[in-house]
Amino acid sequence: MNRRETLKSLFLAPLAGTVIASTDCRGLSTNSGSQISWTQLPNEYSYGRTDAEKLSDQQLFAETYFREHELVTIAVLCDIILPNDHPNGGALDAGLPDFVEFMVKDRDRYKLPVRGGIAWLDNYSIDKFGADFVNIAEEQRQHICDDIAYPDNDAPELQAGISFFTLMRNLTLTGFYTTEIGFRDLGYVGNTPNVWDGVPEEVLRRHGKSYEAEWLSKCVDQSTRDVVADWDDDMNLTT
Repeated sequence: MNRRETLKSLFLAPLAGTVIASTDCRGLSTNSGSQISWTQLPNEYSYGRTDAEKLSDQQLFAETYFREHELVTIAVLCDIILPNDHPNGGALDAGLPDFVEFMVKDRDRYKLPVRGGIAWLDNYSIDKFGADFVNIAEEQRQHICDDIAYPDNDAPELQAGISFFTLMRNLTLTGFYTTEIGFRDLGYVGNTPNVWDGVPEEVLRRHGKSYEAEWLSKCVDQSTRDVVADWDDDMNLTT
């Protein structure tokens, strides 16, 4: 099982109800001049929202919380956690930096852990490699992430970084697997119409059961699925 499949299996729990649709691209530059870009998420949702929720959304979308450097760092981390080297895309294809920023603005409990975590990451990167996280080499970033990716690492000096990376991994996977491309990655197609024609015959035989012919014709005949049931005065099903 590869890393992506492992992450997917860890995530397979009840999914959030909102599907995030993507629009165009958004990009920011690092201090070294390289460009980080990702799919930009819409800033308006109209379905399934009360007036109060719509107003709250508008206020959150109008607010800017992260500085540019912080948002670039989030984008780089999201890409490391779930890269786009996969037919169904990765974190940046799903607009995860925007999702993380929205979640941090919406839930105050994330603000200090994420902003403080970015500061910790930069300080650790400077101490180890002489530059902040987004301006060191890719293999150096991977090395730092290997240091903080495992919660069972009990090194005292890494605990703040481990907590931050765990939070970012949770936000990245939650965001990705509630998007359309995340659903494709899971093979989830949503609620789709189907036809139920009763318990399979082999299951009935295994348990020594069978349908009565009369009830089969009344209840498991798909040609009459649109016919309204009719009951007599004694509550017997007649059709």
